Amino acid sequence: MKSANAIGFAMNMQTLPARDAIPFAVPSSRWEDRLADAMGESELLLYRSNLLGSDLTVTNFGGGNTSAKIMETDPLTGEQVEVLWVKGSGGDIGSMTLDGFATLYEDKLLALETHYEGEQDDDKMVGFLPHCTFNLNSRAASIDTPLHSLLPYKHIDHVHPDAIIALAASSGGEAATKDIWGGEIGWLPWKRPGFTLGVMIRDFARANPQAKGAMLAGHGIICWADTAKDCYAQTVRLIADAAQYLNDRMAGKPAFGGATHAPHPERADIAADLMPRLRGLMTGDRRKIGHFADDEASLEFVCSKDFGGLAALGTSCPDHFLRTKIAPLTLDPSRLADDAYLAQSLADYRDLYAAYYDRCARDNSPAMRDANPVVVLVPGIGRMTFAKDKATARIAGEFYLNAINVMRGAEAIGDYIALDEQEAFDIEYWLLEEAKLQRMPAPREMVGRIALVTGGAGGIGAATAARLLKDGACVMLADRDGDVVAEVRDGFASQFGKDVVRCVTCDVTDEAQVAAAFAACAREFGGLDILVANAGIASSAPIEQTTVELWDRNYDVLAQGYFLTAKHAWGLLKLMKEQGGTSVVFIGSKNAVAAAAGASAYASAKAAANHLARCLALEGAPEGIRVNVVNPDAVIKGSRIWDGDWRRERAASNKVDAGEELEAHYRNRSMLKRDVLPEDIAEAAYWLASEASAKSTGNMINVDAGNVQAFTR
Repeated sequence: MKSANAIGFAMNMQTLPARDAIPFAVPSSRWEDRLADAMGESELLLYRSNLLGSDLTVTNFGGGNTSAKIMETDPLTGEQVEVLWVKGSGGDIGSMTLDGFATLYEDKLLALETHYEGEQDDDKMVGFLPHCTFNLNSRAASIDTPLHSLLPYKHIDHVHPDAIIALAASSGGEAATKDIWGGEIGWLPWKRPGFTLGVMIRDFARANPQAKGAMLAGHGIICWADTAKDCYAQTVRLIADAAQYLNDRMAGKPAFGGATHAPHPERADIAADLMPRLRGLMTGDRRKIGHFADDEASLEFVCSKDFGGLAALGTSCPDHFLRTKIAPLTLDPSRLADDAYLAQSLADYRDLYAAYYDRCARDNSPAMRDANPVVVLVPGIGRMTFAKDKATARIAGEFYLNAINVMRGAEAIGDYIALDEQEAFDIEYWLLEEAKLQRMPAPREMVGRIALVTGGAGGIGAATAARLLKDGACVMLADRDGDVVAEVRDGFASQFGKDVVRCVTCDVTDEAQVAAAFAACAREFGGLDILVANAGIASSAPIEQTTVELWDRNYDVLAQGYFLTAKHAWGLLKLMKEQGGTSVVFIGSKNAVAAAAGASAYASAKAAANHLARCLALEGAPEGIRVNVVNPDAVIKGSRIWDGDWRRERAASNKVDAGEELEAHYRNRSMLKRDVLPEDIAEAAYWLASEASAKSTGNMINVDAGNVQAFTR
């Protein structure tokens, strides 16, 4: 283990029972001839790629690239030409389709070497790749294209599995490569991806015709074969060989010097408390979304003797590093309750990152980017990652898990070797990488925002959640009907992606359940920016038929429920004061401002909630918390409240049929003669939650198609 300056780390040492290191998973072939036999060459390449990329023992998300050289008909000449099919820039071989491959004339790619005079031309060579495009394919070729084009083999795989990187990032890696494969697999020193690395691999293959591949120090493995099936089988075999070799050397030994901490039994609760506080202290133009993991491998690492020194070294593989920064922030678990300590730890990290930038920046380097940590590690607790959105935070965490596995294997055969600091900087601030970042579209309005919506399975709640999700927010759906809210979550996950939506069973009249809902939101996403208090009931009865039980039920849900959700949201919302403020939206009712005969319990409880909102607007203003109300009226279509007794009761009160006649009654009663839909309420709630209403608090917006009784002024 090589020494390096660690970002502040301290812990109390303990003596714990020794446990064997977690072994590497050993992959096996998943190739099925019955499927492959009916495929053409491009389909076989896709099949092979999907098999490799969907197996996390073989490669990680977005990592690796595959290729095949295929004879195609030139659309201009009609002649047969050799075309390189290679994974395009930014793709994921596990989930890509045929349009994810770049296609390029192989003869033109080989001719590019006339423009190459040395390593200084690597970036220039990337600019020539579009000129080699076959058949006007719009998929951009990746920086790794020369690794595939320059080798004189038909099928090539380049992957970065943990067991392989463990060899590539260890001082004992070269000797282990010879021990495992003899001359079948060579060893090449570290070189950043690009044309120079492609030339190095090509020259190695020419000099070693017996070789079937090469280990690339700090980078991965590349191998080749004559058929798609043989190439796939060889890739899987090589990874299995590496995994088994490392497992044999780790057997019976504890990882990372053995454990000094035990996993904390309440680590999930601690993470729920810690993550929002860290998030609120992170500076920058946009808010972060968090991800927490306490998997076995992460706990093995953060609870170990060697944790502090290894963590400070950072990652080795460029795929890992680009997503996890130069090093993680490590925290002393005994000081997590100290806000001053957390603030200083983050400030120190930003200072260390700025110093790293100053040491390594070149004359043409882009300006320094976000200096906050991506990865935060805590002994006994686990790993937390923070990024611009949930998917990026989750994937960063998964890549750091890959790095942990790499460190474990590398230390089993020698010393773990991290990426050289200057090389790391040159990759992070690579002008080609910067150009890619500059081409990315601007984030949507709500990216980086976290919302909790009570009554999230109902018409208004679900519509409001959908509106927030559409513009990029992360949403926690809370509803007392666990089965229904889970169905709503699953529907949103299919529409917007699984990362951005979660659900929790929560009765807003039960304070313990309310507290647990906000803790779940903090743990899943890292905090809270928006509360939409929407959970509700409705009842209709003349005063002499209104029981105490009915009265209390309305006040429990509509007044106390709003109070409890606001109370438990408050601390989380206050944490974001320095990030631009937060928003609370109460879903009220026309009946909160307009008297209603035969519904005194419901209407007065709604009035209480609306007045609570005004009181909270006063309290919240100094903390940057805005509190506003949307007052709907007669939202019948899509509303769960109107599915039951409330519909029949209001129909009876208005002396109309409970079917379409009731809907027509409310539509015609309005000034605009229009139905009010859940989506209409959602639009108003969205506006009040967004920065478009940043200077509005203590307000009520009526969305009722016009009702003179409900005019607020």
